[in-house]
Amino acid sequence: QPIGEAFANGPLVGRDVVVDASQILGGMERAGQGWKMLMESLAAGRSISLPALSIGAVQLAARVVGAYGTVREQFDTPIGRFEGVEELMAPIAGHAYFMTAARDLTCGALDQGEHPAVISAIMKAYLTQGMRECINHAMDIRAGAAIQRGPRNILARAYQAVPIGITVEGSNVLTRSMIIYGQGAIRCHPFIQDEIDAVAAGDLEKFDRSLFGHLNLIGRNAARAWILGLTGGRLASGHVNAFAAPYFRSLSRFSAAFACASEVAMLTLGGKLKRREKISGRLADCLAWMYLASATLKRYADEWQKDDDRALVAWSCEYALYRVQQALDGICQNLDNRVAGRLLRWIVLPLGLRQRLPDDQLGSQAARTLLGDHDDRARLTADIFVPGPDEAGLGRLEEALDRAVAAIHVETKLRDAVRAGTLDRAPGLALAENGLASGIINAEEFEILADADDARSEAIQVDSFTPNQYRQLKG
Repeated sequence: QPIGEAFANGPLVGRDVVVDASQILGGMERAGQGWKMLMESLAAGRSISLPALSIGAVQLAARVVGAYGTVREQFDTPIGRFEGVEELMAPIAGHAYFMTAARDLTCGALDQGEHPAVISAIMKAYLTQGMRECINHAMDIRAGAAIQRGPRNILARAYQAVPIGITVEGSNVLTRSMIIYGQGAIRCHPFIQDEIDAVAAGDLEKFDRSLFGHLNLIGRNAARAWILGLTGGRLASGHVNAFAAPYFRSLSRFSAAFACASEVAMLTLGGKLKRREKISGRLADCLAWMYLASATLKRYADEWQKDDDRALVAWSCEYALYRVQQALDGICQNLDNRVAGRLLRWIVLPLGLRQRLPDDQLGSQAARTLLGDHDDRARLTADIFVPGPDEAGLGRLEEALDRAVAAIHVETKLRDAVRAGTLDRAPGLALAENGLASGIINAEEFEILADADDARSEAIQVDSFTPNQYRQLKG
């Protein structure tokens, strides 16, 4: 029973067990192909189950922090407006966007009958890691409400289950350091497999043809990586529109850089590369974050290039491209052949580390897509179930959000009166009472504020129990 969750996982024990040959999956003709069948199953399954779990958890986190950041107030200000909270909300919004984009792209390939083993490993490892980061951020924002057990706690079970997603179907350490690049390096290369086959068959003509084709590829990739790096990718094609074009160009530039770094790593390390898991892990980072950025741009293009999504697209792409850059830099610094490492860095990063993480202004824009009643919040969390107001956790929080939004126009009238000097400052509902007495708001507007205040108070409460109730809760 992993971490107390409903996830069946355990040994099968038997004595004198005989499995009839007729029970072999696929019949007798598939005898001896079990490992291949398992790998094909994982190639599809790793693209579906754990990514779906991860996206559901991240969308839940986005829904919760968006509502809580609006409903929960400190110093008469929604906490979502504080920069410290914004800093945690921005990654949740960005991950919700690009993880869903990657899901759509990958499942589209599966629907067409593909078995993308490398991409499925990327999806499993990087989306479950994204889930871990976003749930941690959401727990920090919810603070005390996130750690008290009970029906009002919306995130605790997701937080508790995160390590299961990180661990099963190939742990993330194994997947990142060995599977992603290890599976793709030879199988996806246009010449290496032919070279290996030619050596095994003693076919000198085929070997020469493959070798010289390989050398030509290395030269073209190195030249392209250096030129695109030197020009910031400006010579690559942009596509879509002026907003997205720089991100497409940067992806073209880093794609060439990744190809060059891959060749240098294989050339200088040879068979040792499979044991240099830190290097192969960084190569996996390059490939994975380029795929996630590509999925982001495809979603933006497919959804009619919505202006409302620009902050999320920009945040996601800048974050992904920064991760690619840092992975490339790590490869250059840690190759055994230091001369090759310095030469590679001069080729793939000729102007140094120019890519930056999303700045504070962009982070604020991304975070604010989750606050209030924005349509963006609904679209980012469209795949999760939202319960009714009778549910003690998310349902009541959503109800409090609706009432808080309905009261905004009344709160604005009171704040304007305070600024104009026609109404004295007062905390909480006392300000509304003074506004009613002064005729600034009417009785109906006062009731709207009172309802919103009651809903806020109810939504931010945590569960408390009598000793008997607590003993029952512990079971």
